[in-house]
Amino acid sequence: MLENRLIEYCAPTLAGIKSASLFSYFYQDRENASRELKRANVLLNERGVCVEALLWREDSVLVYTYRPKHLQMELNRAGVLELLSGYGYRDCDIGHCIRHLKQRLHSESCFPHEIGLFLGYPLEDVKGFIENKGKNCKSCGLWKVYCNETEKEKLFAKFTKCTEVYMRVFRAGRKLSQMTVCR
Repeated sequence: MLENRLIEYCAPTLAGIKSASLFSYFYQDRENASRELKRANVLLNERGVCVEALLWREDSVLVYTYRPKHLQMELNRAGVLELLSGYGYRDCDIGHCIRHLKQRLHSESCFPHEIGLFLGYPLEDVKGFIENKGKNCKSCGLWKVYCNETEKEKLFAKFTKCTEVYMRVFRAGRKLSQMTVCR
C-alpha cells in the first residue's frame, strides 16, 4: 500500500525531477507502517532516495520522500539560510535541518511554512506565501505561486505528466525500485 502512495505522491521525486515530496499515509497498525517505511528505504536508498517519517499521528504519518543530494543543493541556494534562520535553523546541513523541521512540526500549532523549501519550492514563492499569509497568489498548483507564473505552470504540467506516466506503468506491473531513477 505504501508503494502505491509513493508512486501517486512522489513520482517527480522518484523520477529525479523534483528534490522532495510529502504526503500523509494512513495506517491501521503503526508497527506495520514503520516496517513499510523501512522496506521502502531498503529499496530506494541505493537509488538516491530517502523516505522518512516526519510526524506520527494516531492513524497517519507524514511521509517525507527526498533526494539528499538535490535537497542539499536546494538548501544551499542564496537566501535560503537567511529565511530559515528566522525559524531557528542554525545552518543548511541537511541532517540538522530535517531534525529541526521535525521539532517544529511537533511543537508549532500551525504547519511551518518554510517546509516549502524542503520540497523544492522556489524561495520567492515560499517568501511570498509567508509574507502574504497564503493570500494574493498569482496562480496555484503544487504550491501557491507569487511570481513567474508561466514558468511554474509549465513545471506543474511536467510534474502532473510524470505522475500520470508513473501511475500507468506501476499499474502495468513495474516495480517501485525499477521506476526510481538513480541519481
